[in-house]
Amino acid sequence: MEHVEIDLQHQYYTKTAGKYDEWHLNPEDEHYFALSFLVGVIDYLQIDSILDVGAGTGRAIAYIKQKKPNIRLVGIEPVRELREIGYQKGLTESELIDGDATAIAFGEGEFDLVCEFGVLHHIRKHHIAVSEMLRVANKAIFISDSNRFGQGSMAKRTIQLLINAIGLWGVANYLKTRGKGYLISEGDGLAYSYSVFDDYRLIRKHCKSIHILNTRDGGINPYSGASHVALLAIKK
Repeated sequence: MEHVEIDLQHQYYTKTAGKYDEWHLNPEDEHYFALSFLVGVIDYLQIDSILDVGAGTGRAIAYIKQKKPNIRLVGIEPVRELREIGYQKGLTESELIDGDATAIAFGEGEFDLVCEFGVLHHIRKHHIAVSEMLRVANKAIFISDSNRFGQGSMAKRTIQLLINAIGLWGVANYLKTRGKGYLISEGDGLAYSYSVFDDYRLIRKHCKSIHILNTRDGGINPYSGASHVALLAIKK
């Protein structure tokens, strides 16, 4: 079943590659907001190399390259058509390469920082992707993604938190998606119900500190009031 879902994702991005930047890249969106903070983190943590997981057409590495041209930057992206667009925008074939987020072909601690922007909610086994990010990262990981618990009205968010607290989120999601576990939309392709906080415990086991930022306007508590979140986890 998972292979079928991966094929559906590839088909979607292959078909819509020509519209990818128009549909998914907005200089005022949550991911560019997160990127602006990541640039500051580069100096603070003395980062010399970055791996971007699920790089698409190279949004993140192109942005960082412009701000920090002396850093080693690599993005992995499994869809060839998206990589081709990145090359047309000036990225090299050594900067934007084929790769799988759940089996990253780099060694332990090979990059100072490993990041992702809006990718984990497209991966069923997102915990494997996060584990791989932690393995390859020497100093830190940076995640910018969705938080289902902060989406919708106050009533909806409260219900979602209660369902999750009593351990029935899987059942609710099964019913909502009619057993598939995912939804498909024209603007986002195949996507799973995801929260950055789903991987919080895993990240905590491997990192000495975790820092949370709401990347869209939200409430005082990012967990229940922010629809999109950036997470910086420092390993040492």
